[in-house]
Order: sequence, then structure tokens, then C-alpha cells
Amino acid sequence: MERSIAIQSAAGRSAGAAALEPQAAVASQCVLRFTGVTKTYRHNASRMLLRRGLLSWFTRSGSDIFYALRDVSFELDANTSLAVVGANGAGKSTLLRCATGISKPDKGRVEVRGTIAALMELGAGFHPDLTGAENVLLNASLLGLTRRETLQQFDGIVEFSGLGNFIDEPLRTYSSGMVLRLAFSVAVRVDPDILVIDEILAVGDIDFQEKCIAEIMRLKQSGKTLIYVAHNLSSLRKLCDRALWLEHGKLRMFGPCAEVLDAYEAAPPPVTL
Repeated sequence: MERSIAIQSAAGRSAGAAALEPQAAVASQCVLRFTGVTKTYRHNASRMLLRRGLLSWFTRSGSDIFYALRDVSFELDANTSLAVVGANGAGKSTLLRCATGISKPDKGRVEVRGTIAALMELGAGFHPDLTGAENVLLNASLLGLTRRETLQQFDGIVEFSGLGNFIDEPLRTYSSGMVLRLAFSVAVRVDPDILVIDEILAVGDIDFQEKCIAEIMRLKQSGKTLIYVAHNLSSLRKLCDRALWLEHGKLRMFGPCAEVLDAYEAAPPPVTL
């Protein structure tokens, strides 16, 4: 399955992108709040012809609906690192999409305070025919930076990525690891309030992963908020102080990272629905 990197700011989301409430509605220490969030999808909806799709819309039953998230509620305070765990298909990526405004919940509310940089899938937010340098300007603009601000950060972004010899080459000549390097370098150098990472670091080499973890620790120490999805529980234990466990779209457990991960590891595999 193709992966891409989506980087965006709270200011850059369109009004219809998600049920995001005004910043004043969020408590002073709370940067993210989910209240009864439900997100559903229809089975095989993308494969239906128009006629069949319209017919199924009026005749659909509950069996046509897949609950990616079901009545999920939690609050995340500033300067908190949150691990999101669960089996494949548990709803982890959907939760992040709702948090960043990429997806809109069917029910409930998502409240966000501050800017978000989200590294979720390889390729989105980049143009393969543009050079690495041009893509830096493109991604930084998606985060709301001016051209002047981006140029001030440009040398630091390129140096961190280690792509100085390739920065003027078209992105289509980059490997997946090189695209990751560029995307992560932009995301952390624009100093987001909330950094969201969805298993994307697994693409990079070991040396760059260690470099990324060190940079994440720097952001954490500076008071930023991290939301991290990964199957590597040792990394989650090192980086996160809170954890959220999803199972079949439902919130199974939310609390201190060590307690949640211990319970997650001890639990039997979830029953396949």
C-alpha cells in the first residue's frame, strides 16, 4: 500500500476538513480533545459503479458499515508524549487523520489548539517533478511559513536531512528513505506545537532513526506535544509518557504509558471481526 507524508498546520485546514472547534473551547493545558468521536466507512465503496452506489445508499444495512472509530473520547495536555497502540486495523491511523483534520468524524467533536506537523504517508504534499529544494518550500508553506521564514530555516533543514548533494535533484529520483529524511527535517524545523508520526520512521535507516529520536527528545524537552504510532514498543516506552490503546475502533485503555503497554502486551490477540 502506497504511503505518503502529509504535513499541515491548524491554520491550513479547510473549514470542512474536520470538526475542529475554536481554540478558546480547549482548556488552557489541553491541546487535543476527542469527545465521542465516531468515524465509519462503507465496505467496497470505492469499487461501486454510480448506479449501484446510489442504490446501496438507499438500501444499505448495518452490515455495510465499518466502524474505524467508535465513540472515542480522551484529552491530551501540552508537553505530553502519547503512544497510540493497537493491532492492524484497530483505528490508529484514522484517529490521527481526525486529529490532523485530514478526515472528518461522522459524530463527536475534535478540538485542537496549536499547529500540527503530521508525518503519516510517503508522497503526499510533495511533487515528484520538483527538486528537493522546491519541495522544502512547498511543505513549509503548507505549515503556514512565509517564504522568508522558510529561507531562514533552509540551511538547517538541508543539513539535518543529509541530502545536500541531492537537494537540487527531482524528487522522483529519491528513495523512500530520502523522502522521509526531507519530510522529517521540514516538520521538526518549522517548530510545530504538535508532532504526529504514524510508523513512518520505520522507512529510514538505523542512523537516521536515531537522529530522529534525538530530535523528538529535543522537541519533547522544549514543551512540544508528540503523538506517535509504532509497533516498536521499546521506542514508545522511551519516548512517551501516556498511551492510548485502540481495539476494533474502540478505546480499550488510556493512561500512563508503562501501564497501558504492559496491559497491551499481556492481552491475547484481538478476535478478528
